[in-house]
Amino acid sequence: MLERFRQFWTNIFKPISHLLMKWGVSPDTVTMVGTAGVVAGALVFFPRGQLLIGVLVITAFVFSDLVDGYMARTLGTSSRWGAFLDSTLDRLGDAAIFAGLAVYFFGRGDDDLLAYVALWALVMGSVTSYARAKAESLGMQAKGGIAERADRLVAVLAMTGLSDIFDLPVLLTIVLWAVAVASTVTVVQRMVLVRRQALSDPTVPG
Repeated sequence: MLERFRQFWTNIFKPISHLLMKWGVSPDTVTMVGTAGVVAGALVFFPRGQLLIGVLVITAFVFSDLVDGYMARTLGTSSRWGAFLDSTLDRLGDAAIFAGLAVYFFGRGDDDLLAYVALWALVMGSVTSYARAKAESLGMQAKGGIAERADRLVAVLAMTGLSDIFDLPVLLTIVLWAVAVASTVTVVQRMVLVRRQALSDPTVPG
């Protein structure tokens, strides 16, 4: 759903992208620095209970995903390595966000059940991405579902920030349960989609 806004935000960050290119910064460097910022924001601030600060730091760096892609296309350096690096580090950043929340709930948040829910959302998010990648490696498609990456990320970050601003931890509880369930449903949806394609084309390797 939120992918439709990708071009809008890409246009917003074009001046920064051109400045970085002028300075000779490579898209891969932007990718790595952006991921490092997301991981640091999640694993440094979330476990301390500084949820809003963590969200702000993560948000500042998460837009690097748009910047590096635009830079690579503009410079004509788009490559399979760049796509692989970007996708792999995206998974690392996403995992850090849910892991940071889990550590918070195991500690200061004092809610073991919600910590396990956050970990389940982490696992299902990773499986969602793996299902798509594996399907595409077999010549099939597994994109879609009720909870794509951008939707999960924006929902968790927005509700985490609001829960801290308004001191309403129930917002974080609701969004973690919702993301965990929606991610699980998305995995099932992608499995069903791939099974249908496999059954309709017996030449697809098993």
